[in-house]
Amino acid sequence: MMALAVDEIEASDADLIGRARGGDGQAFGQLVERHYDFVYRVAWRWCGRKTDAEDVAQEVCVRLGSAIKTYRGAGAFTTWLYTLTLNAARDFSRKTARETAKTEAFGVHALIDGEAQPEPEDQAEALWAAVRQLPDKQRDAVLLVYGEGLSHAAASDVMAISEATVSWHIHEAKKRLKVLMRSAGKV
Repeated sequence: MMALAVDEIEASDADLIGRARGGDGQAFGQLVERHYDFVYRVAWRWCGRKTDAEDVAQEVCVRLGSAIKTYRGAGAFTTWLYTLTLNAARDFSRKTARETAKTEAFGVHALIDGEAQPEPEDQAEALWAAVRQLPDKQRDAVLLVYGEGLSHAAASDVMAISEATVSWHIHEAKKRLKVLMRSAGKV
């Protein structure tokens, strides 16, 4: 019975995607509404801040308008959406880094948006803060496998790398996280 419900949802997504690709704004709106929480959750895990995650999720929704035409249905829509979200998060991170560098170059040390960086109070938040310090591929692998619960095979589809490479990134991330957590005094 459960498999039928999943197939109905996928068929409904496929129908919405087809209609959205044909220019149906209402179908596009339903598709965005259906998957917004998913996009926001992935963005939040990547960014770690509510306002940044909201900005990334909004950017994904904007990009989705033109990108939906390139979706061919070869893989799961959510796998494709993961990739779109991770790319938007990386772009946001690079943009933020450039703006921070400019701000520091001009001697301005206040945060642009005035939002204070909270200190992680619990072990889980400290761990996710450390994950966000990892190199991109390691961070993506950890976020997809541990944050989103994907298998290494599913994460390899999203990241467009081999399953063995995902496993290697996870292994390297664990080693680096131990060092990061020790230096932060959280282990």
